[in-house]
This record gives sequence, C-alpha cells and structure tokens, in this order.
Amino acid sequence: MKSKRFLSVFLLIVLVLSLWAVPFASADGTDGPPTLPEDPDIQAKAALLIDANTGAVVYAKNEHQELYPASLTKIMTALLTLEAVDAGRLSLDQELTATESALSGLSADGSSANIKVGEVMSVENLLYCMMVVSANEACDILAEAVSGSVDAFVDAMNDKAKELGCENTHFVNPNGLHDSQHYTSAWDLYLITRAALEHDDFKRICDTGSVTIPATNLSQERVLYTTNYLINGWRSRGYINRDAHGIKTGSTDAAGHCLVSSAQRGSLSFISVVLGCERLTLEGGEIRTMSFYETNRLFNWGFDNFSYKTVVTADEYPKEVPVSLSKTEHVTVHPAQNVEILMPNGLSAGDLERDIQLDSSPVEAPISQGQKLGTMTLSYEGKVYAQVDLLASNDVEASKLLTFWRDVKLFFAKPAVKIAGIILLVLLVLILLWKLVFGRRRYRYGRSVGRNQNRGYRGRRRF
Repeated sequence: MKSKRFLSVFLLIVLVLSLWAVPFASADGTDGPPTLPEDPDIQAKAALLIDANTGAVVYAKNEHQELYPASLTKIMTALLTLEAVDAGRLSLDQELTATESALSGLSADGSSANIKVGEVMSVENLLYCMMVVSANEACDILAEAVSGSVDAFVDAMNDKAKELGCENTHFVNPNGLHDSQHYTSAWDLYLITRAALEHDDFKRICDTGSVTIPATNLSQERVLYTTNYLINGWRSRGYINRDAHGIKTGSTDAAGHCLVSSAQRGSLSFISVVLGCERLTLEGGEIRTMSFYETNRLFNWGFDNFSYKTVVTADEYPKEVPVSLSKTEHVTVHPAQNVEILMPNGLSAGDLERDIQLDSSPVEAPISQGQKLGTMTLSYEGKVYAQVDLLASNDVEASKLLTFWRDVKLFFAKPAVKIAGIILLVLLVLILLWKLVFGRRRYRYGRSVGRNQNRGYRGRRRF
C-alpha cells in the first residue's frame, strides 16, 4: 500500500516538473512577445534610414534638427540643373564657359576639378565634376547657366526646398561652403534626394566610381575618382559596400563628415542620411571616417532585421458597419487592397493592433459597393506600420419610407423652420387666449343683455 502511494506521489512530481520545463507559449503560438531589433545607436548628430520603396521611416535620430550639410547641398544643385534639362532650357551636351564670376570667392582649399576661367565643358561633365569629386566651381558655373546668376539660383534652391516640403532648410550658396545661415536637416535632405532620384541621369552620375573627363580647350583629360568610399576604394579602402549606390559626400569643420547614400539587396532598398560624423584615430593608428562606417552599419542593420510581409488582404472582412435608412441593418467592409509593408523580422501580422475608424456610424443608405466607409490603422506599441481604406462589400438600397421620415425630421430641424414654428405656436396661443377672454365677455355682457332687451313683458300693467 505504501509503495503504491509512494509511486503515485513520485509520478505526480515528475509530471509537475515536466510541465514546468515546457516554456509557456503566448496565445498566438509564439514564445513570449515579439523580438524587435536593438537600436543601432548610430554615431552621428543626425541619422535617417528610409524604405526607398514605400517612404516608411526605418530608423531616425534627430531627423529634423537644423545642421550644416556641407557638399550634400550639391544634390539640390544637381536637381535644379536636371529640371532645367527636362524643361529644355539646357541640354546635357550643351557646352558652358566658366566665367570669372563663377570662379570668384571660392575657398582655395575646397573641393575642385581645377576648372579655369574661360574653360569650356559640357553640362554633363560639369555634373560629373560636381557629384564625383565635389567640385565647387562646377556648381557656380551650372548655377549661372540655369538662373543667370548665383544669387538667382540660390533663390530657386530655397523655393524648391519649400515646394518639396522642407521645413528646416535655408541655402546661401550652391556648393555647401560653410555659412552660419546655410543649413538643412536629415529629413529635408531625404526629401531633396528622393526628388533627385526620379531622374535617371542623377542616379547614373552619382553612382559613378570614376570617370574620365575629355580634354577641353584649357586642360588635358581628367580622370576623376569619387569621394564616396562606399562605391570606390581608390581613395580609401575598407568601406566598400557592394549593395550601395551613390549618392553624395560632404565635409567641413563645422558640418563634420556627412553622407547621403542608397543601397539595394534583393527586394529591399534603403536611402540613408548621416550628418555630423567624426573622423577617429583608433588604436594602432587606423583612421576611421565614421560617415562611411556608420552608413554601412545602418544598411546592414536594415537588411538583417527587416523584411516585407503581407499584413492585410483585400478579401478580409474585419467589421460590420451599422446602416440607417434601409431594411438592411449592416454592411460588411473590406480593405481597399492587399497591404505589404516592411516590418521587423520578429514581428508578425498577428502582432499588430488593428484600429478601425468609421467615417460615420451608422452610415446612411444608399451605399455603393466599393464606397469608402472608414480606415484601418495597423500599429505595434504606438508605431504605425500601415493604414488602409475600408470599402463597402456590396450595394445597400435605401428605404423610401425611412428616407421620407428622415427628410421630414431634417426639415423641421432647420433653425428657420423651428423659429417659424415657435412664432405660429405663440400666435395660436394668443388667438386661443383672446377667444377665451373676449369671447366670454361678449356672452356675458353682450348676448345676455341683448336677450333681455328683445324679450317682451308679459305681466299685467298697473295704472
């Protein structure tokens, strides 16, 4: 008997321990909450990583802070030049002559392609000089060609910035040489870069590792190597990124080391901005330019931790919407389209919170199939990942009787009708009171007296 009791207790203990050893699973079948990627802690004054396909922000640090852009300014200069080409005011093969005004006032130790006064060069080759080796004089030559003067071109730069939605940008020159009133932000640089990337010529030129500029009237041919260490290691090795494409470097003492770049791996494509990085001397004497190093780290963090996932399909029916003015009480809604978004690898569609906001509830009939009735927002821990319109799944006819009564109520609910109704009611009350008061008086003093006057005396007369 004791042995049986001991065996039962032993088996019970084993069962409890085995259950304790099994990890508890969450309701969605995963082990605990989703695992989100750790913050990469990018060493820069400001940094930004954007999904180039959707415009979604993947990483942001001080993205709206006003900072000096240095030669990243030249992205805007290239954009305005290529817009002038598209408008027919310039052509890429059009030859321009470097004027003394374009080359005056430039820093002697600034980036240059050694273009001389009177030298003739095509618009395309000036763009190469500007974007590949960051030649300051090429900026001013193009500015004069586009707008007639550098000052007029700067005005156009600021106008374009406002048009693109830049709220923390003010340009003073086309090249980025330091000025306390020449500033922008990582977010604004993204907006400018996004617009520039719509031009195939911009993508081609800024993704050039080296280029040969043909001989001109004042120079032998030039071989130019990019200042962007991500796409060419001629100047410095150790930063090459096979996924990277362009875009522009910039550095001054006040701005630090800055870089706007893009990278693509498979279906993923990113645009990055880093501003205000340092150049460090490590143990052993290695010099590390942090703008390139941190951009590579930012790209790898994005590629390693994010992927596209379908979080909503158009054939889902997430809600029934109440309907008024119809015999049909509800209409179902469905997402306007499939929604595929960039998400952390550890996050699934089932982890996202769905917040449905209806345009009205109930919604009045008639309703047409495909009519927008609301929106659905998908988020996790306060971060919004997607928003999609919700559409009616079918037509809903309105009831003529219910619509009539609705119209009657609306008519009598109008302020003018209410006022008129009150006036009529007051008049009716006054009329009733008048009849009650003055009508009784006539009866008492008028009708009764008249009756006595007309009645003959039938009694006997006395003499």
